[in-house]
Amino acid sequence: MNGKKLIAGALALATAVGLAACGSNGGNGGGNASAGEKVSFTIFNSKNEIQENLENAAKKYSEENNVNIEVYYSQDTVSAHLSTKYASKDPYTINMVDAKDVYTLGAMYGYDMSGQEWVADTDYAITAGGKVLGFPVCVEARGILYNADAIKATLGEDFDPASITTLDAFKAYLDRLVAGGMEAPTGILKPDWSLAAHYLQQVYEEREDVEGFIQGLYAGTVDLMQDAKFNALMDTFDVLMEYNKFKSAPISVEDDQVHQAMSEGEDAFQFGGCWEWNDIIDYNYTGNIGLMPVPQNLSDAYTGKIVGGGSKYFYVDNSESTTQAQRDAACAFLNWFALSEDGHKLVSEDCAMVSPFKSNTVPCANDIGAIVKQYVDAGMMVPNYDYDPDDHYSKLGAEMQRYLAQQCTREQLADAIESYWANVTPVEH
Repeated sequence: MNGKKLIAGALALATAVGLAACGSNGGNGGGNASAGEKVSFTIFNSKNEIQENLENAAKKYSEENNVNIEVYYSQDTVSAHLSTKYASKDPYTINMVDAKDVYTLGAMYGYDMSGQEWVADTDYAITAGGKVLGFPVCVEARGILYNADAIKATLGEDFDPASITTLDAFKAYLDRLVAGGMEAPTGILKPDWSLAAHYLQQVYEEREDVEGFIQGLYAGTVDLMQDAKFNALMDTFDVLMEYNKFKSAPISVEDDQVHQAMSEGEDAFQFGGCWEWNDIIDYNYTGNIGLMPVPQNLSDAYTGKIVGGGSKYFYVDNSESTTQAQRDAACAFLNWFALSEDGHKLVSEDCAMVSPFKSNTVPCANDIGAIVKQYVDAGMMVPNYDYDPDDHYSKLGAEMQRYLAQQCTREQLADAIESYWANVTPVEH
């Protein structure tokens, strides 16, 4: 998912390292370089919290292989950054993008990976136009983060997230925490990606006919103020705002402050996802941070479920700027990432991500991710909707920030959301 703590500068260059050719890990294609000859290729990483882990893994991998890799990161919008690279005829060989980008940039420039060994090991590959174009990097999910240790320290009892399924129950629990001495038991991240690409997104996702609802937004026929799901989720958001530790400056608070408060037990609840693990453990982590569904006073098929799915995808460049030798070497890397023991450890232990590959049985080092895995295994995860317009989270994120700062009413927010969708071009998929 998408925009965490930013690495300074537009690009961060990792060390040039080696990589095995396609035949080394049972992958398809044959990318073995001749003796003394190295194939060089690049990887674009859009998930900044794992940049160091990718660098370390690549350095270790380079000791045994005959390929040079450069790993880059940019804080720019993924689609805009990669479009600039294509315009200059200098694309990356492997590109880490959001799912929606696979259907746009990947559809135009992606290499068909249908024959690769990793494809049979996952349920999360993206296929478009009859071609396997998207390689899933991880599974991520979102809901309400909770600090069970902070709750126990305040109330003197263990926290059972399953006991809170309605907004009324959640609010009553917050009142108990306040009475117990936790003055402000919630925190809210202010970035547009959190407010629009994650929270508002659930308004679209938690319904039987997601596509029909989106098409209604495009057509201008949806009345959000009369929509039960929109109102249920905004009711919950209002409660998060009411008890917000950073209520006095909700859109100027830094992400670090919100993560530190959750990590150290100054508050107890925050909307977020498993990708925040590395941010949370940067502080004096109390332990026992978990994830539960967003409580709502609306009982439906999505009650008790979290929302998520494949998050971040690699596609391999198939433009004339990339050679077949580079594509073969890139395919080898992806097979190694998905299927090898070192790749499994990289994903689950070093990067602390939930692996989308069935053969990876290495326990996730991310406590929140481990809970996500339980929801996945139990079939209690609502799928992501991956086809928003590129400027969706920036434009509607700004509207959600206005609401968070109490600069607009719910009706004005609903009008802004409806106006946005009615004035953008539908995304082909």
